[in-house]
Amino acid sequence: MSRPGAASTATALVLNATYEPLCVVPVRRAVVLVLTDKAVSVADGDGFLRSAEVAYAAPAVVRLTRFVRVPYRAQVALTRKAVFARDSGRCAYCGKGATTIDHVVPRSRGGRHSWDNVVAACSRCNHLKADRTLSDLGWRLRVPPAAPSGAAWRVLGHRAPDPRWTEWLGVTHHHGQEQASA
Repeated sequence: MSRPGAASTATALVLNATYEPLCVVPVRRAVVLVLTDKAVSVADGDGFLRSAEVAYAAPAVVRLTRFVRVPYRAQVALTRKAVFARDSGRCAYCGKGATTIDHVVPRSRGGRHSWDNVVAACSRCNHLKADRTLSDLGWRLRVPPAAPSGAAWRVLGHRAPDPRWTEWLGVTHHHGQEQASA
């Protein structure tokens, strides 16, 4: 298959047969799933993937034709990118653009490296706070830190979702007739 610009670097959301979001794969992998009858295209993406004879619409969302049981991690991995995504790139102390991460209770004072103790911070606040606690400084967090949860976090991690995936990543969306016949 050729590599036309938009479709060659694009990704597709893979749904289980029950419409539960499972993972994100390159569009080329999604097309292979559709061509081998392991999935059906649910929403088209941008561009086409071409073989010598045929052009295939690049899917944005595919649904597996058979149910797959997948064990999920209980929690999203704690990474710098994930902390920035959870905190929307904003300092947990002052709200300005964050450039680093900070331990609310410093590790030197027994603080753990965990979702409820790590926040995004700007350089200034991180430097001013140093190894002191919030009560030492009289500071307050804008939002208490917590582990991210939900299907979107489990499937996407820190990646931004394609807007075409929104209806399948929402926890309250139901597919009525389609789900019943699957």
